[in-house]
This record gives sequence, C-alpha cells and structure tokens, in this order.
Amino acid sequence: MLKNSVSSLVVSSNEVIEFKLVRQVADIANDRCIFRPVMSHQVFGDRESIFGYHDLRIKLYYTAARLTTYFGISYLDRVTPDKFEGVQADEIFDKISEKLQPGFHTNLDDFCSDLEKDVNFVPFGELQHAFTTNDGTRTWEIYMCEVTTPGFQKYHERLQTFILWFIDAASFIDADDDHWRFFMIYEKYSQDGNTCYAVAGYATVYEYYAYPDNTRPRISQMLVLPPFQRIGLGAQLLDSIYRHYASQPRVVDITVEDPSDEFQRLRDFLDARNCSRLPSFKACMLQEGFQENMAAEAKSKLKINKKQARRVYEILRLRMTDIHNGEQYRRYRLDVKNRLNIPYQKEQQELKRYKERYKDGDIQAALSFADPSQRLESLDRQYREVEAQYLHVLQRLESL
Repeated sequence: MLKNSVSSLVVSSNEVIEFKLVRQVADIANDRCIFRPVMSHQVFGDRESIFGYHDLRIKLYYTAARLTTYFGISYLDRVTPDKFEGVQADEIFDKISEKLQPGFHTNLDDFCSDLEKDVNFVPFGELQHAFTTNDGTRTWEIYMCEVTTPGFQKYHERLQTFILWFIDAASFIDADDDHWRFFMIYEKYSQDGNTCYAVAGYATVYEYYAYPDNTRPRISQMLVLPPFQRIGLGAQLLDSIYRHYASQPRVVDITVEDPSDEFQRLRDFLDARNCSRLPSFKACMLQEGFQENMAAEAKSKLKINKKQARRVYEILRLRMTDIHNGEQYRRYRLDVKNRLNIPYQKEQQELKRYKERYKDGDIQAALSFADPSQRLESLDRQYREVEAQYLHVLQRLESL
C-alpha cells in the first residue's frame, strides 16, 4: 500500500514549474502566459521528479522588463513523516532559491508593486539593430552590453537563471571578466500610452585572445525564451553578433562553444544565406569543388572559419545539385564522403605507423584495422545524417 501511495505522489518537475513574463497585473491570473521548462535535471536531478505533494505548482514569475522575480509554491497537501510512516517530502524551496538572485519576492502583492517600475525601464548598453516582424506590427531592438555597462551585472544575475531550465549543461558565467559581451533582444511595445520593453532572449560572447594582437570571439550561450520562439528572433540575434564583429579588422573569426543541434541548424542557415551572396560561392564556382578562395572570402567578409565555410559550401552545392541526375548526385555524395572520411584516414595512417613501430602481439591485436565493409556502412550512415541536416537548412532558405 505504501509503495502505491508513494508512486502516486511523484510528479514531473517539468510539468509543475510554470514561468511567466509579466507585463501587467492581469497576466498573473492568465494561464495563457505560462511557459514551462524544457529541462529541470540541473536542479532536481536526472529523474526530473518531485515527491510528496498533492496538486503542486511552482511559480517563477518575472516582470517582463526589469526581471524582478517572484517565487511561489502552492499545493493542497504535503507528505510529512508523522503522516507517512517517516517519509519526508522533497525539499523545493532551497533547491530553487539558491539559484535565484537574492531579494526575490515570495509575496505577490510586493511583486505587483515592483511591476509598476517596469514602465521606467530603459535597455542597457548600445543599440545594435532594430527591426519589425508580423508585417510591422511587432518591433524589436537588440543591444550590446559589457561587464562595465552600468547596472547590467545585477540585471544579468536575474537573466541567467533561465539557462538552468532551457540550456543543457548550462553554468553561470563569471560576469566580472571583462572579455564577456552580452547581446540582448527586447520587444518594444506600447502599453497605456507608455513605451515598454519585454526581454525576449540574449546571447553571451567571450572575446578570446588570438596571436599576435587579435581576438577570436566565441559564442557561448544563446537563448530565445519560449514565448518568442519560431518567429526568427534567433537568426536576428546571431546576425547582429556577426555584424558587430564583421567590420573589426582584429577579429580573426567567430567560433561557437559546443553548439547544440538546434543552434547548428540556425548557424548553417544564416551562414548559407550570407555566403550565397559572395562571389566565390556563385553556382558556377560551387561546381568546381571547395576552393581556398571560398574559405578566405568567408573569413575576411563574414568572419566564418574554414571548417564552417566548407560546411556551407556543401549546403549550397546540394541546393544546385539535381538529385535525380545520377552522375551529378554521385559526384556530390563522393565529395561530401571524402570530407567525412578524412578523420578515419588519418586514424588509419596513425595505426599503420604504430604497427610498423611495434611488433608485440598484444599491441598488434589492439591496433587491428576495422573491417572495411563496416566503415563503408558507417560512412554511408554519416552521409545520410548530414544530408538530412542540409535539406532542413535548404527548406528554410527556400522559404525566404
């Protein structure tokens, strides 16, 4: 009986946590404003579950501009040791509160009072880009901030709490390091006759040193909050970063730290769109294979590194390849597979050198060559995965 009762009190932490970006008091009671975390294992463990509550709701509300925070927990009943044979309900408050900036509200009335201050909010940093979507009915602005931007560090402490719920393997950054740059995107709107702002997402970039006196910016984190996804803001944010660094002569190229599959698709789309406008990536040039002048032009004009330039070349060449033309499609596949096979070839060369150097039987067995047929199967599988990724990018390019 106890076992059945225990299982009924386990809930998904992803399903009971609710976020809101509150623009006006009415949003607090409006369930249509709720969005939920993509993950919660970074707070509640790998099982992403909470035990010991009936009808549990965990509320994390932020004012849309200043990100003043309210944290509330509600439930109809809670397991206690005296009621449940010594079993204790999971601790919730401490696990979440230690991730929040000190000074968050636990009283909704106090939160509502602070909400009134949002009307005076002015974005931090320097305006980089402004644009509209939805046929001009929604307006957006992107700003760049530094660690030294007055007031921004405290603001960033509230902002970065989102990454725990939406970016896997996320960690808070050391905002005291003046090599960080922050790109913020806001919706600009009118409310009760006032010009207001709502934070929609942000990206962090670390400016690494590159010999002898250059920099190599690396995009570390990028997040567009769920209420603002699927409307092209990620591309606008990334493109704003590109534009910021493209004209700086001391920037070598722009790199990305451990990109997710979703971010890589975004990067591929934007880079393919931008490279398609370069002379070296014209259709007649693509037929000749990947050329050094492609890598050079992509790097000098767009700050794209050689590895990514090669990937963009393959995307754009697939775009002009007639897959129903057997010979044309075969040449394309061979070109991509030759590139995919380079690491394997290097590995085999290294193994061969070891075999020639060492004659010991145990080492010989450990360094035996893989079966050629297995490698061909693996290479074919790799190619199909890459082509599927490229077709997804091309579909988006065609929708422009």
